[in-house]
Formats: sequence, structure tokens, C-alpha cells
Amino acid sequence: MTLYKNAKSEYVMVNSHKMHIFTAGNENGQKLVFMAGSGTAAPVYDFKILYGKLADAFRIIVIEKFGYGSSDLYEGPCDIDSLVGFQRQALKEAGEDGPYILLPHSMSGIEAIRWRQKYPKDVEAIIGLDMAVPQTYIRWRPEQVEKRILLMKRMRRLLEPGLLFWFPLNTRGLSKKEIREQRKLWKRNAFNSCYVKEAQAVRQNAAAAAAGGRIDCPLLMFVSDGKQVSAGWIENAKQFAMENSAETVFLDCGHYIHYYESEKISRKIREFTAGRTVK
Repeated sequence: MTLYKNAKSEYVMVNSHKMHIFTAGNENGQKLVFMAGSGTAAPVYDFKILYGKLADAFRIIVIEKFGYGSSDLYEGPCDIDSLVGFQRQALKEAGEDGPYILLPHSMSGIEAIRWRQKYPKDVEAIIGLDMAVPQTYIRWRPEQVEKRILLMKRMRRLLEPGLLFWFPLNTRGLSKKEIREQRKLWKRNAFNSCYVKEAQAVRQNAAAAAAGGRIDCPLLMFVSDGKQVSAGWIENAKQFAMENSAETVFLDCGHYIHYYESEKISRKIREFTAGRTVK
């Protein structure tokens, strides 16, 4: 299959711990770096339905942060500059130099924003897959964050004795073997302490991204129907798009837009990236 042309799973050392990087596709194409949303247990499988439609023309790179996918469960610093720095170092260790087109989903949106602010030569463009913007988290009250953290901890306690065996997982585009591997990674990773630490830092991280100012690069934002995310999601996305001269595509589907609209999204990505150069 085209998807697995030059496919490679590699572990690189970051802060003395292993981070997993998956690469595939056209080695001479623009580099699409997929960044998972909070709590996505197996990013390589989560994004497959979308990147499988792009691998013929692009260099596909999936970063699995600490606590995600096959990377170590390492409770390192979770301030936004550390999160960006770890991912940036992992790509360098894997021999994947920029410029990159970042494709953040959900909470990793603020990381992509910060990446462009701190290392503008790294980032050619950002394509948001229902990405979060800073204002969404800035508006959360501390008690809202704490409520989410308590829920994650309770779910983890249910998972460990096997009481969440019924939990639904997306299997679009996956083989039977990949579905089994996805389930194993979910059992290992779901609601783990790395996700909790990221949640604890999210308001401060969003404030840092907001303070960094406007991001001056091509920006395409796919936006969901807003029904599976927090209040004000669409309004915040619209405001951020206006302030940063982004192109927006509104989709009538749930938060994991790449599950439901991968065909439409892949076509638009090809159109958006055609002829792009580093800004």
C-alpha cells in the first residue's frame, strides 16, 4: 500500500526517555507533522485514516509525546515550552529537519501556535484539525480543570481492574492487527498521569501562547460542529482565525474530524499546500 511506502517506527532519546516517531510516505514531499489531542492513546493509529490519503504526496510524521502511543510514560515538565522543545528535539534526533507543516488536533493546537512563535523557521504552515486556541482554555475556571482531572483519575481506577473493557475506539482504516495493538496501547495509556499533568498546566500554557502574539504563517483551520467540546469553541476559533488571517472550513461532524471527513480534509490539504514556501 502507498501508506507504508518507506514506513518507519523509530525511538529517539529525549531527556533520557524514549519517544516514538512514525514516518511514512513520499520522502521528497512537504513534511506533515501530526500532533495528537489530549488523551489520544495511540496517535499513529488515530490519524491513519487521514494520513493514508496523503502519503503519496507528503512526508508523513506522527509524534507520540510522552505517555502517548508507544512512547515512555515519563512525567516530565509539562509547561508549553518544554512540550514543544521535547517534540522538536525528537524530530531532530530522528533526522527530520524542518520546515514542517504542523497538523495539531485539539489541545495540541496551543503547542503548534507556540512552536511557530518560538521557532518560526521550523514551521511553514499550520493546519488545525479542530485545534484548540488559547482563549478556550484561558476562559476555563480552575474548578473546571480540576473536575476534568478528577474524572481522568476515576476512569483510570476503573480501567486498571478491567472495568472499561467496553470503551469504544475508532477503528476506521485499521487492520485487525492494528486494532489489537490499538487496544493494548489504550489499556496502557488511557487516563495516565502524563495526561493529568498536561491538564494541570493547560491554563498556564494557553496564557503563554496567547502572550506570544499573532502567528505569522499560512493557517488553515478545520472546525467541528462544536458539540463534543467545551462552550465557546466555535466562537473562539472564529475570533482566532480573524486575528491571524486564517482560512476556515466548518464541518458538520464531531471533534475527531479526521474520522468523519478525511476525504474532504485531505483534498483541502492538497489544495492549501500547493505551492507553499517557507514564510
